[in-house]
Amino acid sequence: MLAEITAAPWHWGAFLLAVVFFLALDLGVFHRHAHVVKFKEALGWTCLWFTLAMVFGLLIGPKMIPGWAGPQTEEFITGYIIELALSMDNVFVIALIFGYFGVKREYQHRVLFWGILGALIMRGLMIWIGAGLVERFQFLLYILGAFLIFTGVKMLFADDEEVEPEKNIVVRLTRRFFPVSPKYDGQNFTTVIDGKKMLTPMALVLVMVETTDLIFAVDSIPAIFAITTEPFLVFTSNVFAILGLRSLYFVLEGAINYFRYLKIGLSIVLIFIGLKMVMLMWKFHIPTRLSLIIVATIIFTSIAFSVLVAKREEKHRPHDDSGDPGASPV
Repeated sequence: MLAEITAAPWHWGAFLLAVVFFLALDLGVFHRHAHVVKFKEALGWTCLWFTLAMVFGLLIGPKMIPGWAGPQTEEFITGYIIELALSMDNVFVIALIFGYFGVKREYQHRVLFWGILGALIMRGLMIWIGAGLVERFQFLLYILGAFLIFTGVKMLFADDEEVEPEKNIVVRLTRRFFPVSPKYDGQNFTTVIDGKKMLTPMALVLVMVETTDLIFAVDSIPAIFAITTEPFLVFTSNVFAILGLRSLYFVLEGAINYFRYLKIGLSIVLIFIGLKMVMLMWKFHIPTRLSLIIVATIIFTSIAFSVLVAKREEKHRPHDDSGDPGASPV
């Protein structure tokens, strides 16, 4: 489980520079002007980020970094898949946030861009601190495992998420210390009204997205520690999952009803990973490859079952032939 690779400072620097380059290319070239991100464009970006992650894990890492071998590649890919799967639940919460605040589709990418940039910084700090603590205090893995089991069980029986900005302490503090305009100013986070600079509601949306990711990171980062505690593997797999989150959102936003049982699958994944960590107390180790197969099977099964149920409901849903445009199917 514990990978032993030697990631030199220049490896970290080169990876971060590559991330900054792609982010600058994304915002400065491909999304320089606000526009609605359609399904085909989003799917293309999702495939691109997935391909880059696989190229890094299978080719670049093993060739560039001493100690990166087959087991480390399996750990990277497993960690990436887990982080990507757990981020899908985040996608649906972000959709609720955008719906609550009425954010126009052409402005959503900008919010996600800056939100994910903040997420990279926050998760980097959490990984740096968490990896150091786990390396020094091995028993923390068992505590994190128990926490994941508790979180998974709680998620399994929890009601659907609701967006309640008035209960978000960060949003409340933002409103208290900064004036907020009552209306949007395009995709800007600030505006000037009567000579006074103010935040726009778009800034509150960004705050909600950031705090939501922080909450999800509390679950996802401990989960990857069940696969590896090597900081470079944890960080890089997290980064690739986060970078693909924006395009994944635009792929999934129109098909949320087709993933109704994904939450159950993610709950089972958290419980499984938690058990994997706790069982280390008794020196029982589940191989990384087997963990990847189990996690992938749970996720794909929950998605497949969701799609089948949704398709069956559509097939048996009565169609309205009354000609009344206001009528809706029961």
